[in-house]
Amino acid sequence: MSEPSPAAAPFWKLALVLWLLGLVGAVLILPYALALQQAALAAASARSHLTVVQLLLVSTAQTMVLLLAAVLAGLWASRKLGLAIPLLSAWLTRRPVPPDTGRTLLVALAIGLAVGLVLVVLDRFVFAAMLSVADVVKDAAGGGARPNAWQGLLASFYGAIDEEILMRLGQMSVLALGLRTVLRRRDVALPSGVFWTANILTAIVFGLGHLPATAALTPLTTALVVRAIVLNGVAGIVFGALFRRYGLEWAMVSHFGADIVLHVLSA
Repeated sequence: MSEPSPAAAPFWKLALVLWLLGLVGAVLILPYALALQQAALAAASARSHLTVVQLLLVSTAQTMVLLLAAVLAGLWASRKLGLAIPLLSAWLTRRPVPPDTGRTLLVALAIGLAVGLVLVVLDRFVFAAMLSVADVVKDAAGGGARPNAWQGLLASFYGAIDEEILMRLGQMSVLALGLRTVLRRRDVALPSGVFWTANILTAIVFGLGHLPATAALTPLTTALVVRAIVLNGVAGIVFGALFRRYGLEWAMVSHFGADIVLHVLSA
């Protein structure tokens, strides 16, 4: 484990801060979502008789409900497992941050950038050779559905904040606590086997969670499903490991770095 982290902040204060951060991320992704799914949103608007703005507001409201559930359940579970949120806890309790915070955050960012580069290479030189994947890339490039760099930058905040709250804090923590309970492992707060099982399963779900956006553009194929699981799953495993080693904020910073490569530098 890492150096001792600051004492945990009051539950409800930390929950509120995390939820508000999630609200910021949910708003910032709207330009990206509008650019990426413009045709799908227009079709949904015609079917539902709601405007595109109303549909986006409904989607944002749904995200905030999910974030609230993830924050409450995730904080409860993570505290039982010894998983920390050190920087926000230090800020709320007015205590020093963990030693060597600056260096380890830079390392996490560098890891995220490296993960992003690896994913780009895998996508272009492995998955792009698959016909259905190549068709998606071609349609996105020629159909005006590709968000630009500034939209990708805003979306990167959603990935770093909201997806880490939903997946690592929420799902992984709760799943790990459930596995620890089922296996009756109380000798340590978070046994390695329990952590890695929960981390890998969460990473798989993280990959599957990206399929609806793809399905809005094209019918899903086996290659597209495998691509989503592998690319997003690899990243998710890395972010989960950083969460365990340092804290949730390190996973967020690393996720931000990966998304900068994927959504800004590759835009």
